[in-house]
Amino acid sequence: MANGAQIGSAVMFVQQLGRSVSFYQDVLALQVADHSPTAALLISASGAQLILRAMGEGAGHALGTIGLQYLIWTAASRQDLDRCEQALRARSAHRSTRRSGEVTLVEGRDPDDVVVMTVYPGPDVMPMHKLPVRIYGW
Repeated sequence: MANGAQIGSAVMFVQQLGRSVSFYQDVLALQVADHSPTAALLISASGAQLILRAMGEGAGHALGTIGLQYLIWTAASRQDLDRCEQALRARSAHRSTRRSGEVTLVEGRDPDDVVVMTVYPGPDVMPMHKLPVRIYGW
């Protein structure tokens, strides 16, 4: 029986590759698996893949337009979520920490002002059953 599709990799365009690689290594504990002068493949311990591609300083990403707006990452543990929050705070990139029942969500912004959310526990333990209010924020 098929389990259905799962996200295997995400591709994100960024302004400065090195700055973004450093951010995602620090905040999400991703490791560089491959790189070129204009792109990098980052992988988590659980196998999630993020491909970063440098597009230059003039590239923009407007919220509220067509296309992917943000991803919600799952922390491996409560301690890992706390580590993510502290890494965001150390970079002055933390925006909020919200709790709803057993679920805690940490929100920040990456160097290009793209929303970065990390949650614990994730949908494998506590799947969503209602639309999150956050999607109506624009």
